[in-house]
Amino acid sequence: MDDVRIERADETDAGEILTLQRAAYVTEAQLHGDPFLPPLVESIGQVREMIVGSLVLKAVLGTRIAGSVRGRFNDRTCLVGRLVVAPDLQGRGIGRALMRALEEEAAGRADACVLFTGHLSESNLRLYRRLGYGETHRERVADHLMLVHMRKALVAAEPAE
Repeated sequence: MDDVRIERADETDAGEILTLQRAAYVTEAQLHGDPFLPPLVESIGQVREMIVGSLVLKAVLGTRIAGSVRGRFNDRTCLVGRLVVAPDLQGRGIGRALMRALEEEAAGRADACVLFTGHLSESNLRLYRRLGYGETHRERVADHLMLVHMRKALVAAEPAE
């Protein structure tokens, strides 16, 4: 994990992030029996728009984007989305590092981070709980899919003296 750098994504990263996102969400689609999950049908243009209009971080390993996460701000809340790690690199702490970096960036602008994941996504739920997220509610969005909504309060960093 020491050789992974967390950086802000820019428009030139859109294609690689979209490819990574699709690779990472295939297991979610299989788990939930839904090949049309939004991350799998998102366009390159939509990814570019998100990069320009939101906080998008990437984890870089050498010259490869190994993961990414998005944060959009709504008043004093950071809406976290699309946390993805390359399938062959999962379980190495990259997702945790991305989430911590996003939370640090958001702490001055938001009082809390909120997110959701599928109810069958045990590894995602485990990660978010370890990071301090608590379940707020569940929402059925289809016969086969229930979303688990989670929230974590943020504490702004104290200014250096």
